Parts: sequence; C-alpha cells; structure tokens
Amino acid sequence: MKTFNSISDRLKSKTVKNSIINNIARDFNLTPIFAEAYFKQIIGYFTEHVQLELTSGQLHYLAIDDREPAGKPIDLCKKTSVKLTIHNPDEDLMVYKENGLSGLRQHRLLRITKEAIEQGALLSYEDIAFILTTSVITIKRDIACLRRNGKTIPSRGWRHDMGRGTTHKTQILDLYLNGYQFSEIEKRTHHSETAVKRYIQDFSKIILLYLKDFSVDQIRISTSFSNRLIGEYIKLFRKYKEKKNSRLESIFHFAKKKHQQIRGNQND
Repeated sequence: MKTFNSISDRLKSKTVKNSIINNIARDFNLTPIFAEAYFKQIIGYFTEHVQLELTSGQLHYLAIDDREPAGKPIDLCKKTSVKLTIHNPDEDLMVYKENGLSGLRQHRLLRITKEAIEQGALLSYEDIAFILTTSVITIKRDIACLRRNGKTIPSRGWRHDMGRGTTHKTQILDLYLNGYQFSEIEKRTHHSETAVKRYIQDFSKIILLYLKDFSVDQIRISTSFSNRLIGEYIKLFRKYKEKKNSRLESIFHFAKKKHQQIRGNQND
C-alpha cells in the first residue's frame, strides 16, 4: 500500500513549478538543485519586469535604474521596469485645447519623467523622444522651454549632472532640511512626496555608514551610489549637523530606531 508521503511526492511532482524545474534540469543537463535555483531566478526577473498592472493609456517601458552613474555603458546598466501614462483624457484633452500639440507634448513629457523617477528609473532624451514619437532635438527644445518657465525635468542627463553643479538629489534634500514641506518641494522640483522620502532614506543609509567610519569607496560598494553623490551627502550632513537641524536629527532618530528593531527581530 502506498504511503501518504509517497502519494504526496507524486502529486507534488505534477505541479507546474516542478514540471518546469524538471524540464530545465533535462534540457540543460542540470541537477534538480541547480534547476530549481535557475527557476527561482527567472521567477524573480518576471516579477520585477513583467507583472505590471497597466490601465488604458499606459505602457510598460524598461528604463535605466536611477542609481546608475553617468558615463556607464547602457548595456551594463541595471534596468528597471516602469509604467508610464501616455494618454490621460481627463488631463490631456484640456491641455490640448488650451495649449495645442506642443503644449500637450510638454505636458506628457513632464508626466512620464515624473512617473519614471517615482519608480526608481530615469528616462534619457532618446527614451522620451521614442515614447512621444518625436525627435531628440524637439525634446531638448521642449525641456529648455520648460526650464525657462521654472519647471524641473528629471531626465537621465540632467539628474546625473553630466555638466557641473550639485546633483538634484542633494538640492532636494537641501530644500527639505531647510524646512520646506513636501508639497512645496513638489511644486519646485516635480518630485512627489514618495520620491523625496526615498531620497531621505538613501541619505540616511549613506550617513549611517559614514558614522560607522566607512570610507567613501566602502559606502559606494555597499549602496551602489556614486562617489560624487556620497561626498555631497556627507558635506550636506556636516553642514546641517553644525546647525543642529531638527529635521536632520529626526531623520537619524527614526533610522537608528528602525535599525535597532531589525537587529532585535534578527536576534529573536
């Protein structure tokens, strides 16, 4: 008589998951352990890049991760899947009526760059031109026009400051530490509260490592941020620490408390 365990094992072997693992093992001449490892890795890729719920007017686009440094070959950069809103009738029809085709294109440009950065990615001028079916020259002209009107467009070239000046992450954190509210920062920079909070978390990670006497190179290896950004964050931290800034103190009070909770859970 077959035991319960043997029946259970037979039924388990008939699942879709185990069927795929068996096929991987057979097709690539792998042991079951390696085949299952490959299966889990592939599942991770699909979860990250495919399972995006899109609504009408949206598309799925693969953009460069916002942590990738300027100058790194695109083929070697980590990619992040984002969903972008190309058409939103509630907004777009009114914009088209008031500002025409060029105004509608600029409105969409602002929207998709903002959506991308909120999801941890950056669009290049080429990305924007391709998505909006226009030329790179037109996009550059639109961005120059928007900037003259006080708009900030978080594109890859701009955000990584291929020119001179401080990175925009640092500028946004400077506004926050100066007492600006999230709504005011969003108006000035077109970065949502979610994006700003993510920058604050990244800032706290870097500074906590700095306070543990990690070198800039060690922090870069641990966080994947550029040496330049790390240096700017350390400089910003020193600046506001001397002023005994209340927001700076609250950031690190919360970060240390969260870190202690994680360590406590690990010890349980």
